[in-house]
Formats: sequence, C-alpha cells, structure tokens
Amino acid sequence: MKRLLTSALALAAMAGAAQAADDVTLQLKWVTQAQFAGYYVAQDMGFYDEEGLNVTILAGGPDIAPTQVIAGGGADVVIDWMPPALAAREKGLPLVNIAQPFKSSGMMLTCLAETGIKTPADLKGRTLGVWFFGNEFPFFSWMSTLGYSTAGGADGVTVLKQGFNVDPLLQKQADCISTMTYNEYWQVIDAGIAPEQLVTFKYEDQGVATLEDGLYVMEANLSDPAFVDKMVRFVRASMKGWKYAEANPDEAAMIVLDNDETGAQTEGHQKRMMAEVARLTAGSNGALDPADYERTVATLMAGGSDPVITSVPEGAWTHMITDLALQ
Repeated sequence: MKRLLTSALALAAMAGAAQAADDVTLQLKWVTQAQFAGYYVAQDMGFYDEEGLNVTILAGGPDIAPTQVIAGGGADVVIDWMPPALAAREKGLPLVNIAQPFKSSGMMLTCLAETGIKTPADLKGRTLGVWFFGNEFPFFSWMSTLGYSTAGGADGVTVLKQGFNVDPLLQKQADCISTMTYNEYWQVIDAGIAPEQLVTFKYEDQGVATLEDGLYVMEANLSDPAFVDKMVRFVRASMKGWKYAEANPDEAAMIVLDNDETGAQTEGHQKRMMAEVARLTAGSNGALDPADYERTVATLMAGGSDPVITSVPEGAWTHMITDLALQ
C-alpha cells in the first residue's frame, strides 16, 4: 500500500509539473534549417520538457525581422545578429543579449575568380551583393574600415541589394555576393561552380567579424524573477541541444528536416550545413565572451561619418542568465 501511495504521489507530482510547464516562444532569424539545430534538438530530445518548458519555435523568413517581432510582443526571446540588435537598442528598443551560442562568424564575401579579385584592394570599382534587413551592418562597417565609399565610383563599391539567394553571382550581375559558410556558399557550389573558381573573404579573416545568432530578450523582462527563471532553464536546455548537435551532426540535421514543414530542405544540404554550423558553435558554452562583444562594438563604431552605432552601448548584454544556467 505504501509503495502504491508513493507511486501515486509521484505520478501526481509529474502531472502537476506537466500542467505547470512554462510557455516560451522563440523567434528564429531565418527559416527552419541546421543554423538553428540546437533548438530543434532540445525540443525533439525532450531537453525543454525536462526543464518544465513548453517551447514554441517560430520560423523566420525574408519578411520577418526578429527585432520587430519581439518589439510587438510576438516572442519572449529572439535569435539575431548583434549588429542589428545593437542598432535597434541605440534607436530605443532595449534588447539585451542573454546568451551567445555562436562563437564565430560564418559571414563572407564570395567572388568569381574570373573577375581578377584577389585581395580587398581589388574590390574597388566593383559591384557587390549585400543583404539588408539588418544583415548589411557588418558589410558597411568593413567597407568603412577599408575607406571605400559605398556610393559607387572607381574608388568605391557599388552595392547591389541582394535577395536571399545567389542569383546575382550566377547571372554575373555582381562581382561578389554575401554568403554564409554553411549555406549560400554551398548553393554556389551546387550550381556547378568549382571552389577553385571562387575567391572568398571571411569576415573573421578580415578582422571585422561581428557576433551572430545570439539570444535576445527585452530588458524590462529581466526584472521579473519568473521570466529570469524561465530563461535560465531555456538557455540550459538549448545549450544541451547545441552540444548534442555538435557531437551528432547527422542526427541533428535529420531532426531539423523532421521539423521543416515546407519540405524545402534536403538531407544532403542540411547535413553539410550542420557540419559547418558546428564549427561556429564550437568553443561556446553559451556565455557571451566580453572580448567578442567589444570587438563587435568597435567594428560597428568604425563607420567614419556614418557608423552603425555612435556610442558604446550600456547594458546591452548580461551574464545573469548563463551564470545560473551553467551552474
């Protein structure tokens, strides 16, 4: 009887915990793909359930800006690059970075070798494809660092507003285009262009890399102990998902595919993407490295007469969540 009573109490406790699961809505920066594998793994493997969380993952897209979603109350936490997050903060949207799963930047400029471009000095007078919607900030900071005007001319560069595809390079509308190491670069390869026919400039190698794919919340929410507790559990489970994805990239890619409701992704591309993404998350336990933050800020302020941000932000990041999550 005692054993039955104990079992009944345990089941009741489990049922109560299930009923008390806290809702968390996460807005992705882009569509469902291996770039976000850690979160899908955490959901699929039950890591969020173990933390008493009911997590809803919202896919992004070309018309979805994470900063606008969270400003409108559509998400508790968003994934975004630090440049648009800091730019938004300076304009009055009090975003705070609570965790940084991506340690390295995957952004680069990919050029056709036949153009004769070999070094950044060869970019002058060229047409370059650039993503906007907040993704342009690292590029403009880099050009400013080089001293190149983005208004065209022999001593500057002409900016082509690039869609989220590689068509401008394939159709030779641009000499170079924006790509990510884990996505668009491989789309160029899959289009039949061999690696030796390309020249790439990784932002990391140029010394202008800025932080990507951090987790951001509204500053006011961090004064709410219940919200802080949810984020601690969310970050802990998410990082568990990321480390599992790093160690099991093929399995993680298949989990992503299972969650792709559009059916647009392919197994080969997602496995390749996950392998590349694992290089970017490697070395991060989720806590923001202050040195990486300071480098990002310095890059964004090095904009001459038109910097991305005009002053060093105050309160733009915190270790409060990761200090508790990583105990």
